[in-house]
Amino acid sequence: MINPSVLLIIIANLAISFKGFGDRAFFEKFKFQIGPIIKGQKIRLLMSGFLHVDQSHLFFNMLTLYFFADPVIQFIGVPKFLAVYFGSLLTGGLFALNFHRKEPYYSAVGASGAVMGVLYAAIMLNPGMNLYMFFIPIPIPAYVFGVGYLLYSIFGMKKQWGNIGHSTHIGGAIGGYVLTLILYPEVLSSNRWIVIVLAVPIILMFLFKDKLERN
Repeated sequence: MINPSVLLIIIANLAISFKGFGDRAFFEKFKFQIGPIIKGQKIRLLMSGFLHVDQSHLFFNMLTLYFFADPVIQFIGVPKFLAVYFGSLLTGGLFALNFHRKEPYYSAVGASGAVMGVLYAAIMLNPGMNLYMFFIPIPIPAYVFGVGYLLYSIFGMKKQWGNIGHSTHIGGAIGGYVLTLILYPEVLSSNRWIVIVLAVPIILMFLFKDKLERN
């Protein structure tokens, strides 16, 4: 059975996203956009995490949240799970804000930052998890997917691959990683190897930050 806190988050995403689907003014008012946020519209950092481009975007994020929220809650409980979710949502937005600070018209929407944070937390807490992808017939170790997807996001952010908020994904993953260490420090002794493995792409990104940024 789905945890009530996760259900409420999904309902909030559904309600706000469908409001945005049918009300363009509402969507434009609360989407993540660099210029308005710098000018003081900080509410966009939160609200944009509940808006989505379309129903498939919404479905994928909520499905991922549904699968990975429960392992996190089992280890750290509901209050700390909520801290990971909303903390990752904000770190995703803040990372994107910093990376795209010279692009006033850059915009994005979606719960991807928060979901990436939950995904990273789940992998750290339960590194033996496997993922089953629709188009791949064999299970994939969750940590392989986590590292691979973060590396893809780092290069995608630099190369501007697709209409995807890569920087938000990266910021969310970093938020989930750091918050899990803070909220459940036992992971350093119980799953030290996965803590190190997941840290590698994050450290590399910061080491080569200047090369990743666009002029």
